[in-house]
Amino acid sequence: MARYTGPKCRLCRREGTKLFLRGDRCYTDKCAYERRPYAPGQHGRRRKKSSNYEIQLREKQKVRRLYGILEKQFRKYFEIAEAKKGVTGTNLLRILELRLDNVVYRLGFANSRNQARQLVKHGHFLVNGRKVDIPSYQVKVNDVIEVREKSRKIPIIQEAQEVVARRGVPQWLELDAANFKGIVKALPEREDITFPINENLIVELYSK
Repeated sequence: MARYTGPKCRLCRREGTKLFLRGDRCYTDKCAYERRPYAPGQHGRRRKKSSNYEIQLREKQKVRRLYGILEKQFRKYFEIAEAKKGVTGTNLLRILELRLDNVVYRLGFANSRNQARQLVKHGHFLVNGRKVDIPSYQVKVNDVIEVREKSRKIPIIQEAQEVVARRGVPQWLELDAANFKGIVKALPEREDITFPINENLIVELYSK
């Protein structure tokens, strides 16, 4: 599957906010966005008036890049969210949060969603005792996510566990760090997603 392989910090600068795509580095003064908080390119520092369409597009791109989703899959998620009962924007964010790679990241078994995606693909995690290597797998309430026994000594996973306290574990998840295990206690609510997202702009964009 095609994915962006260029400089990750460039995406943060393009969207005008930290997307935490490089894990713990994003919390240090080495973060490129801290040193150059403007869009990349020779016209990056220029101020211009944005149209409503551009504002909506940038919000969609920000969320898509935050979760590492391609456009085709992101639109599919929107269609699923729109068909569900409830608020479309909240449904969309809930679907994104319940992806296995995101849950692995949220539990602190990886330093970034991209890293979590790779670890899941390589079969390092079990869901309810069964190996799942599909990053987009949708976890459910009461699902148990754990690191496979033979994978618990992987340096990347151990390092991630040491720094998880920096960002914390959301309330809808329960972490058992000693046993490299996490449980989905409840569905994520809108207030559980603290990253600055205006999902209404995305709904407006796709509803045109």
